[in-house]
Amino acid sequence: MTYDPALLLQPDRGQSARTIHVIAKQGLDDWRSAQPPRVRAALDAARIDGKPGASLILPGEDAEDWSVLLCVGKVPLGTWDLASLAETLPDGSYRVDGAGVGAALLGWALGQHVFTRYKPADRVPGRILLTTEPARIAEAVALARATASVRDLVNTAAADLGPAELEGETRTLADTHGATLAITKGSALASGYPMIHTVGQAAAQGREPRLIELEWGNPAHPRIAVIGKGVCFDSGGLDIKPSSGMRLMKKDMGGAAHALALARLIMDAHLPVRLHLLIPAVENSIAGNAFRPGDVLATRKGITVENTNTDAEGRLILGDALTRAGENTPELILDFATLTGAARVALGPDLPATFVNDDALAEALLAAGTASEDPLWRMPLWDGYDEMLSSDIADMVNAPDGGFAGAVTAALFLRRFVPEGTAWAHLDTFAWRPSRKAGRPKGGEALGLRATWGMLRARYGT
Repeated sequence: MTYDPALLLQPDRGQSARTIHVIAKQGLDDWRSAQPPRVRAALDAARIDGKPGASLILPGEDAEDWSVLLCVGKVPLGTWDLASLAETLPDGSYRVDGAGVGAALLGWALGQHVFTRYKPADRVPGRILLTTEPARIAEAVALARATASVRDLVNTAAADLGPAELEGETRTLADTHGATLAITKGSALASGYPMIHTVGQAAAQGREPRLIELEWGNPAHPRIAVIGKGVCFDSGGLDIKPSSGMRLMKKDMGGAAHALALARLIMDAHLPVRLHLLIPAVENSIAGNAFRPGDVLATRKGITVENTNTDAEGRLILGDALTRAGENTPELILDFATLTGAARVALGPDLPATFVNDDALAEALLAAGTASEDPLWRMPLWDGYDEMLSSDIADMVNAPDGGFAGAVTAALFLRRFVPEGTAWAHLDTFAWRPSRKAGRPKGGEALGLRATWGMLRARYGT
């Protein structure tokens, strides 16, 4: 069964449905005292003390007349408060008593999403949530679809998702929304996008590197560029990763998955912008023609880069894509990339390291992340570390020796390719959840997607 969150969220028109009683801890005693003896006995037997997340099936007057208790930390509900119930309750329709559903619509829908490409789900989505806030359904459905698309793409094995498949995903998106698509691939990249070509040139036939470009919207509207790193598998190149480091490198196209999902949100909502989506898609492979440590790379911008690490390839392909985006004078550039392990060491898996060259844009992004429960953490574009990119034989290196401030120097490298005066944000996101939480299974994850979408909606309206 195809995952369709629109079937899981419905307006409440008085349909038959079971009740979910949402109770904050401070109100539990008063609520309990108002319940019949059979309910109080069930609460006592289960030792319900109001701990957030605790839930219980409550008996009714007969065997089929049951309801559900959910303890929460506070109301209004957060995004993930109902997600565990969406995963575990029997199929059927439910309505919430004691709080507006609000943000929890999204968690309910995503609590029933399962990646099913390689094995079927244990259960098909069948828990319907009714809401008296029907205006919020469309947004929750759009975000659930976008998030599910990120998860599905990142979870897909690299053998089944290479540069050609990323092109196919973008083509489907373009066809759906009447957008234009341009593809530059293989040897045609050598002159115009030399870093994309160099990184991907060792890939097998059929997995040639390419730059995928989609354009959509009224040319009179503000132009924005959205870029996603599309390294479909990263062996590390000749600076080969150890097996433990290579294990999850199917997810190195997580930036591209985020960019595609954000583009979908923009076009589905008819946001009044001129969108330029760019995905440099490559496989960083090992072969006789793989690029080498010490090679000096040409770039679309015209500066030269001494390659000091073939495993620092993501910033190379993004450099050419950023240059291309800047040629159309956008007022805003956003890029997503699973770029550095240093960002994960600093911030862990949940917080995308966010580098922004404009304070107002940074504040808007952070505020949107807080509002959408999709937090970001601003990191410094510290000018004092720019000298770490110096090279003795070229204009710059791609990865400084020593490993200090690895996420910062990677962002400073990218900044060299951003046009002066253009607002730009770079999200170094993990795109992966190492352990499950309610509504958020282990595996591919959208981190920073809701934050950037919230910022764009606030900035451009609908």
